[in-house]
Amino acid sequence: MLMTLPWKQRPAEEPSAPQRGAARAAPAEKRELDPDWYWRPLVLMTLLVVFIGILSSAARDVWRWLDQPVREISLHGAVRHLDKQAIAGALAARLEAPLFELDLAQLREQVIRDPWVHDAAISRSWPPALEVAIVEEVPVARWGDKGLLNHQGDIFWPALKPEYRALPRLSGPAHETVRIMEQFHDLNRMFAASGLRLSGLTLEPRGAWTIELSNGVRVVAGREQLIPRLRRFLTIYQLELAERAEQIEQIDIRYTNGVAVRWRPGEKSENAG
Repeated sequence: MLMTLPWKQRPAEEPSAPQRGAARAAPAEKRELDPDWYWRPLVLMTLLVVFIGILSSAARDVWRWLDQPVREISLHGAVRHLDKQAIAGALAARLEAPLFELDLAQLREQVIRDPWVHDAAISRSWPPALEVAIVEEVPVARWGDKGLLNHQGDIFWPALKPEYRALPRLSGPAHETVRIMEQFHDLNRMFAASGLRLSGLTLEPRGAWTIELSNGVRVVAGREQLIPRLRRFLTIYQLELAERAEQIEQIDIRYTNGVAVRWRPGEKSENAG
């Protein structure tokens, strides 16, 4: 039997309170390093480079598949004087590169060199083709002896054909085309009330106007008091000159009280009014 003497027992040691100002030191934790940590960025970079290389190669293959020689040239737009087949043939002769390597601006410049082309636009399409939209010039009057005017007052110089003889003939300073066209339309309406039609109008450099009537009579109107002079002329013409219009070459209305008539060869010059 084992007996324990009460006075022989030692009380259990109680933990002593920490002293002020002292910090309890914690045991250092051991951290284990991943032996492969420095390989992971290298692997990721390698995979990224491979992916970019595959993507770039695929893009080049697609580009080569798309960038083929042009097989067709399609022209759009209503034309009367232009030959679409000739325009397409001229363009085809200049196609020395695949579709995406063509200089469309240069090709457009080639198209609009034709005096009958007012504007043009060229675009790419697939299968490899060029789409050419053409706006043709619309002549509304002759300009001098060799040119034509469009509805905007722009001068262009095509080879003139006999059919253009029916157009009114306008002439004057090149920067005054719009003014001359507007004056022609206004005077034509004014003369139409008296049964006359204008076939031409000229603005001299110093501002004087000369009118050509469809019956061959030329009217020298000058530059001052144009409308009052023309009204007086129309009155005199209807009263005294209309019946002899075939014999008249020119009428000068730059007078205060009348007009001067130049008769065609074989007739005597005289004053009227």
